[in-house]
Amino acid sequence: MTSHKRQQLLNLKDFLDEKVATYNRPNFIELDPISIPHRFRKKQDIEIAGLMASVLAWGQRATVINKTNQFLSFMDGAPHDFVLHHKPSELKQFEKFKHRTFNATDALYFMASLKNIYQQFPSLENAFLIAKEAPNTENAIGHFHNMFFSLPDYPERTKKHVSTPERKSACKRLNMYLRWMVRQDKSGVDFGIWKKISPSQLICPLDVHVERVARKLKLIQRKQADWETAVELTNNLKVLNIHDPVVYDFALFGLGVAEKF
Repeated sequence: MTSHKRQQLLNLKDFLDEKVATYNRPNFIELDPISIPHRFRKKQDIEIAGLMASVLAWGQRATVINKTNQFLSFMDGAPHDFVLHHKPSELKQFEKFKHRTFNATDALYFMASLKNIYQQFPSLENAFLIAKEAPNTENAIGHFHNMFFSLPDYPERTKKHVSTPERKSACKRLNMYLRWMVRQDKSGVDFGIWKKISPSQLICPLDVHVERVARKLKLIQRKQADWETAVELTNNLKVLNIHDPVVYDFALFGLGVAEKF
């Protein structure tokens, strides 16, 4: 990176820090899918509720929240206990679930795969295996994807709901989920309940709002909206905050959604 480019980025710092202060606060929670896992206190319930809220994060946020609440209502408000101990007859209610392209086939496989993981490990964090020296979560997300689809006869269609960098995906939903689980600050929006991944290893979720604002601010140059573009954005944000680059997700998303920047 040239010194000129670095200075251009640093010129954005005060502006973006101000927007972080505006949006990284508790009133952000109410209208965002992160409100779903905030209903829970048990670590594993937060993990499962957060995963489903992020996976189902397609379309308007109000709809995402309603559909995720519906999904979790089938689990009697105790996701971890349900995943581990449900009876086969209790799975029938998922047959009527549908949100966008996520349907009953996907829902039933999610139940089976989550049960398989929790039978092996105390936390979903263990499925995101990462080396301390890894520059980012690329391998961790790949490891989770492979473990999630390790059951025999998994439905091929369900793979579109659990992305992986191996397919060049920007993995925006899983990156958002990891932000929720890993980041921790005094604002109380993100949970910070996972400790094996460092906030400095996170990749910024590249949704349409973040991408649009980032391009206007010249934080990304690549034309695609793929994994490498998400890495490019994050590396530029590291110039502003090397330890917690993804905190600027709040600024970019807020500028895009609330301010139509």
